[in-house]
Amino acid sequence: MTDVVHAGAPASARASEAYRWTQLAVGVAAMVMIANYQYGWTFFVPDIAKTFGWDRASIQWAFTLFVLFETWLVPVEGWFVDKYGPRVVVLVGGILCAAGWAINAQAATLNGYYLGMIVAGIGAGAVYGTCVGNALKWFPDKRGLAAGITAAGFGAGSALTVAPIQAMIRDSGFQTTFLYFGLGQGLIIVILAFFLFAPKEGQVPAVAQNANLVQSRRNYNPTEVLHQPIFWLMYFMFVIVGAGGLMVTANLKPIAGDWQVDNIPVTLIGMTMTAVTFAATIDRVLNGLTRPFFGWISDQIGRENTMFIAFGLEGIGIWALYMFGHDPVWFVILSGLVFFAWGEIYSLFPSTCTDTFGAKFATTNAGLLYTAKGTAALLVPLANYAQQSTGHWDRVFVIAAGANILASLLAIAVLKPWRKVVVAKSAIDSTYGRTG
Repeated sequence: MTDVVHAGAPASARASEAYRWTQLAVGVAAMVMIANYQYGWTFFVPDIAKTFGWDRASIQWAFTLFVLFETWLVPVEGWFVDKYGPRVVVLVGGILCAAGWAINAQAATLNGYYLGMIVAGIGAGAVYGTCVGNALKWFPDKRGLAAGITAAGFGAGSALTVAPIQAMIRDSGFQTTFLYFGLGQGLIIVILAFFLFAPKEGQVPAVAQNANLVQSRRNYNPTEVLHQPIFWLMYFMFVIVGAGGLMVTANLKPIAGDWQVDNIPVTLIGMTMTAVTFAATIDRVLNGLTRPFFGWISDQIGRENTMFIAFGLEGIGIWALYMFGHDPVWFVILSGLVFFAWGEIYSLFPSTCTDTFGAKFATTNAGLLYTAKGTAALLVPLANYAQQSTGHWDRVFVIAAGANILASLLAIAVLKPWRKVVVAKSAIDSTYGRTG
């Protein structure tokens, strides 16, 4: 069944701005706690390989499985959120996150790591999908900014733990690091779950009115969304942009090692660290800042215009990293640019999806689109195989840069005019009570 969003809820029934922002803050805190499950993985790979003698491509299947289960189950988790509220889903997610890295701490086989990362992926996906969906519902008037701030917790959340994780791995071993960080982060997520609530009818303002924003007043249910060809265009764009960023995320330290810049000291903005530590730290900060930044920009100039700028910048950044990244200073700077221009997909695509298909089923519908990240993750081991077969990363970087340029052109030339038609048709259908 399809519903029409009605503006004009009584002002007295609306939640205060302080309460809305508090809900956003709780979601951000939960996102910070799941960040290491993805962004901290790269620091464990060399020690796992050294301890067990497995090749990197085999180990990275654990990362791929994490991303697959983090993303592909989000629509199911989103259905539970839309029906029962966010609290129970985040609670279960926190328990699974802790259990996943506890399994990693005891694993002695590849299958053990695969299992641990699957369990952690299910947990992280439950938290991620719930918090982003909840932000989209609480802030229909600032959808890009709210999704961006929430996603920033995931993008930048691990920045402060880059050095502590590396130090603990060095001093206590990677198994102990898996156990302590896994249990600690999972426990905090469980506590935060009790403070999350979904908005009730009339608690939030009307959908934003902006000439640059094309937003539907009709709520498409998930089955309808899957029958919309424009959804699959967004899905394809998400995959090709996401793949390049995930490849760098999973292989940052191995790439730095292959280019022999990983342990070279770099001094920038008054700080000195090894190139790989500096890059990992600044990458996570910029990967977080880009999400609210480009989300806010998209609220002002439109989603597709912002995609054109950001995806084009990402393509240029990946190409520049390939050309100049063998210098340790440029490796730090350009990897930061790559992460800055990549992370915004996690604010732009959920807000574009909700703009197009309505807010009532936002968690589930945005979750359906978010599975594109899992599809993109399937390409990460292929990048490792390509590197192993050729001995260099050239082909991987060239393909990733080209894919981002393609996505930037699709955004402005195809998605933008097509979405105007779809939203205009939905307005007519809503007026006459038609669905499908």
